[in-house]
Amino acid sequence: MDFRLSDDHVELRKAVREFAEAEIAPHVLAWDETQEFPLDCIKKLGALGYMGAVFPEEYGGAGLDYISYAIIVEELARIDPSVALIVAAHTSLCSNHLYLAGTDEQKRRYLPKLTTGEWIGCWSLTEPEAGSDAGGTRSMAVHDGRRWVLNGSKTFCTNAHYAQLCVAMLVTDRAASQHGISAFLIETDTPGFRLGKKEDKLGMRASATGEVIFEDLHLAGTQLLGKPGEGFVDSLRILDGGRISIAALSIGTAQGAYEKALKYSKHRRQFGRFISEFQAIQHKLVDMATGIEASRLLTYRAADMHQRKEKVTKESAMAKLFASEVAVKVCDEAVQIHGGYGFIKDYGVEKFYRDVKLCTIGEGTSEIQRLVIARQLLKA
Repeated sequence: MDFRLSDDHVELRKAVREFAEAEIAPHVLAWDETQEFPLDCIKKLGALGYMGAVFPEEYGGAGLDYISYAIIVEELARIDPSVALIVAAHTSLCSNHLYLAGTDEQKRRYLPKLTTGEWIGCWSLTEPEAGSDAGGTRSMAVHDGRRWVLNGSKTFCTNAHYAQLCVAMLVTDRAASQHGISAFLIETDTPGFRLGKKEDKLGMRASATGEVIFEDLHLAGTQLLGKPGEGFVDSLRILDGGRISIAALSIGTAQGAYEKALKYSKHRRQFGRFISEFQAIQHKLVDMATGIEASRLLTYRAADMHQRKEKVTKESAMAKLFASEVAVKVCDEAVQIHGGYGFIKDYGVEKFYRDVKLCTIGEGTSEIQRLVIARQLLKA
């Protein structure tokens, strides 16, 4: 058992960190304030291979392993969690669903555009009345003998307003319950596809989250993704991998907040001493650092298992649950260490504090993670 990263992983971390500090850090506050989607930055990430990190080179991907992908997401989140979220949703959800369930023709048609960042992808599972109960999907796709006709709406769809390809789950057989939900590949310029409300969010404000609407949208049979009725089942497989990316995003967010708190504690003086000399502050820093390292080990274990094609339902849920809840605590303590300045935008930790809460909600709430883990434990 070797806990050391390979030389390639170390070099990758250095490269992504240098990019993030040079290309993202100067714009973080402005993007957050104006809710500007960083399209130019995403295109640069695509050119570097980071938008298709885990996909084979034959589809335009970088052919990297899942630990590499976790490192990429982590390092982007260390500077701006919004950018990391854009990459994670594009890669783990949209592109990965296509890669795992698509036909050779579908993958050849769409993956090279996604892996290179030419196109941005979004993934639509959640509905206003089907959040944690994703199996309660109501949007319908009916086959009229020639084509599929789609009607309904999806909400909380990351990247929706900037995507060229949407993978969406719709009911094709109401009587079959969860086995009657199918996935579809929808080009967003297709007649009948329109965008709804773009959400005004607490955090992750540079990442666009919104509603997509289907109104008598007609699709050829070639746009069905995977087997009919297996869209929801495939979605659960997709989420197993996606939760690893959210765990990595949590780690990066916590790391960024921790580093700011550590630096501040070494420069801030109170009662004639640097506050880092006070045991109360030291204990906070110790707990923050320890939680981050434990989260990283859980996440890299899940990533390694996923790379070896082992089942990771339990491990990815554990990583996501633990890392996201640790990250919330770390960001809270980072604000506390800064005192009043932690409440001021100039110091950066308040943004991490706002951003991090989504990590305990997106791709399955903490409550759902506990349910998933419990089911796996009770199977044993």
